[in-house]
Parts: sequence; C-alpha cells; structure tokens
Amino acid sequence: MTDLTLSGRTALVTGGSRGIGYGIAAGLLARGASVTITGRREPELDAAAAALADGIGGDRSRVLAVPGNAGDEDHRAEVADRTVATFGSLDILVNNAGINPQYGPLVDADLAAVRKIFEVNVVAALGFVQQAHRAWMGGHGGSVVNVASVGGLRPTGVIGAYGASKAALITLTEELAGQLGPGIRVNAVAPAVVKTRFAEALYAHDEEGLAAGYPMKRLGVPADVAEAVAFLVSDAASWITGETLRIDGGSLVSGRHV
Repeated sequence: MTDLTLSGRTALVTGGSRGIGYGIAAGLLARGASVTITGRREPELDAAAAALADGIGGDRSRVLAVPGNAGDEDHRAEVADRTVATFGSLDILVNNAGINPQYGPLVDADLAAVRKIFEVNVVAALGFVQQAHRAWMGGHGGSVVNVASVGGLRPTGVIGAYGASKAALITLTEELAGQLGPGIRVNAVAPAVVKTRFAEALYAHDEEGLAAGYPMKRLGVPADVAEAVAFLVSDAASWITGETLRIDGGSLVSGRHV
C-alpha cells in the first residue's frame, strides 16, 4: 500500500486562516508537510498559524503565514518566493481562497461584484499556479488542488455568479492537468455545504432541514474536505489528474443543488 504521509514536502494553502483552508492546512501538517497559509487579515492569519503550530506540538518552524490579497499579483509572487526560501520547496498548492459577495438573480447582479468573484476565484487561482510553477514546480514537479464547489457542477439559483466561477475553475483544472503533466498533477474538490463562516448564510436558517435532504443526513465539516485533499496530493493518487472529486454527502444524487 502507498504511504499517505507527506513528510519532507511543502504546501501552500491560500485562504488558510479559517474554515476549509484551515482544515486543509491542519491535515497536511498532521501528515508531516510544512505549510504556508495566506489570508487578507493579518491578526487572524497569525492566530491561525499559532493554532496550527499548537496542533503539531508547538513546532512553529513548519508553519509560515504570509498576509495579503489573493488578487494581488505581487502578493502571489511574494508567497511563492517566501515559501521556497523558508522551506526549500513548494511541492503542493491548494487554491482555496474564494469570495462570494453576490446573491440572488443574476439579471440584477452588480457586475463589479461578479468581476471580483472571477478575479479571486479563477484568475488568482491561475496566478498562484503560475507562481508555483515559476518558483519550484516547473523544474521539480508537484501537485495542485483547486477547491471548487458543487455549485460549479449544477445551478443553484441563489449563488449563480459564484457557481459560474467554480465551473470555470473546474474547467481550468482540466486544462492545466493536460498541459502540466506528467510532472505536475492538477485536481479539484467540489464540496457541498460545509459548516464554515463563509457558508453560514446557506444553512444558518435551517441546518437540520437542509441536512435532512442529504443522503448522509449531515452537512460537511472542514475535515471532510481536508482528508480528500490530503489523498489527492499524496503518492496514493499518483495516477489521478484532471479529476474533480465531489465531497457532498450525496447531495447531487439526491437532486439537491447545494
């Protein structure tokens, strides 16, 4: 059986200060990787880095926090360069940073908000891949996982611009997988509703009722996504690329949209 440990590897997790990103960072650290996390709010990011270090016995030498906006090209370059300078490699990239300032009918959508969604959720993800490729992966190989959404696989009716951006991210995943193999594998995960602050507007009004429609009868938690990401970046997934793995408690097979 293939070893799932990630000892000696370095991961960059964008949007890693809370929620799914934090869970992914914790999961990779637990498997032996060193991890860089990014986020817009420096105090929150520093607190997350301290908590992540506490989770591995207080070893802060394996955790780097670089604050900044994912949509900023200079920030993306800084993160990649500092990761390699600090840990000596950049083997794993997890594009988790995302925003969703637009709800409701698309015909009434603020187009500036829609542009911002695509800038962060799609363009910045590609930008991080470019920087990781330049700084390390282009010469050494690696693995990329993009955090998409079931909203990118089916229409939701309420978060249409977000879903469209995640559909674009899924297609981007497939394009990059075809272009960057065999040295770099590129996959995506597509969660349904996961219990985080980011998704709270989708479940806070009736969590029990929403969960009842899922075959697994519960909403997701960050660890559900983290376990799948850890598998996809490990050697156990060495023949998997261009794949989008649904992590949805069975929501889509039940006919639900989110």
